[in-house]
Amino acid sequence: MEGFFNCHSTSNGLESSSYLCVMLSISQRGHDMPASPIRKLVPFAEAAKKKGTKVYHLNIGQPDIETPKACLDAVKQSNLSVLEYSHSAGNESYRKKLVQYYAKNNIQVTAEEIIITTGGSEAILFGFMACLDAGDEVIIPEPFYANYNGFAIQADVKVVPIGSSIETGFSLPPIEEFEKAITSKTKAIVVCNPNNPTGYLYSAAEMNTLKEIVIKHNLFLFADEAYREFCYEGTHTSAMHLKGAEQHVVLMDTISKRYSACGGRIGAFITKNKEVLNAAMKFAQARLSPPYYAQLLGEAAVDLPDNYFDTTKQEYKLRRDTIVKRLNQMEGVFCPNPGGAFYAMARLPIDDCDRFCQWLLESFTHEGATIMLAPATGFYSTPGLGKNEVRLAYVLNTEAIHKAMDCLESALKQYPGRTL
Repeated sequence: MEGFFNCHSTSNGLESSSYLCVMLSISQRGHDMPASPIRKLVPFAEAAKKKGTKVYHLNIGQPDIETPKACLDAVKQSNLSVLEYSHSAGNESYRKKLVQYYAKNNIQVTAEEIIITTGGSEAILFGFMACLDAGDEVIIPEPFYANYNGFAIQADVKVVPIGSSIETGFSLPPIEEFEKAITSKTKAIVVCNPNNPTGYLYSAAEMNTLKEIVIKHNLFLFADEAYREFCYEGTHTSAMHLKGAEQHVVLMDTISKRYSACGGRIGAFITKNKEVLNAAMKFAQARLSPPYYAQLLGEAAVDLPDNYFDTTKQEYKLRRDTIVKRLNQMEGVFCPNPGGAFYAMARLPIDDCDRFCQWLLESFTHEGATIMLAPATGFYSTPGLGKNEVRLAYVLNTEAIHKAMDCLESALKQYPGRTL
């Protein structure tokens, strides 16, 4: 492991000096922590921009939809004289508002079953820390949100991936695959619905399959539902809808994508399992409280009109249809039609997606522009998988998407590692 020498002087007055040199090194956890596959190419994008190249960002799920004015106004118009700590579980007024929000989604919870977190990320980490011991295992269908790996390393637990296939649109792996992966150390399954990075929308039947597994093997079901509102075909089945599995389910949520408020860093940890909730509460107390102002924003968001998401969903569906059509028109490219979120996974005729995505930023331009994508290898835990796949976040308007796809189509014809 890399380190450096720290030398301490042992001189005394005018006596000659001598030095004790001790090797310093980072922790194994710090060494194992993966770099973000989404953000690691940022230096190359910055360098491209400095050269005057226009970069179309399809690499990160940062919506371009405006944060609702009513939410921002709630923050601007607050008249706090002291910006004090909130309750460690979050402001009671906000938690009570969230009860109303969830009720509209046929999810019945109380304010006492909710802990407000610093983004959905902290909710996931609280789940791992409260429910899993060092060395325990959590099963996750891959490809999966890359930061699950990072949270697992922080909690000192092992991710056990089971594969889903681009050929089936990344549908839930067969129940037999889960059964084969379960060991005496398995404590939980993680599902993201709709899925990041694939955009796959799990059906009620698939969610009930997960219910059967967690009840049979006495496991937790961690449900990441950050993209609940963005379902384009079919309806969303929450893990909280699974009757009989209430004590197994831990819901992780966030306002980041829902209200285009990624910088607010407000999420929620929700469960009816009181023992789990009490354990998570101790972690919440240790970090004192979630961000105060963003709780005001989230509280105001609950009062948005019931039709607020209609226009946003229509816009994202148009973008999805545009990008999927353009991708599948390209020679050697295959992109299944995602049912939700705002991501698409595409298989490209390339040798190595990490090399290709860097090449796009370092060595390629089309009419003064290029495109930034997320290499799919970062969303797989199994080495070697995803090398010819990329994730695209359709968070740009359709005009920009068309120009980005023009770049990609041209790039695939020029890339030295093309496999067709």
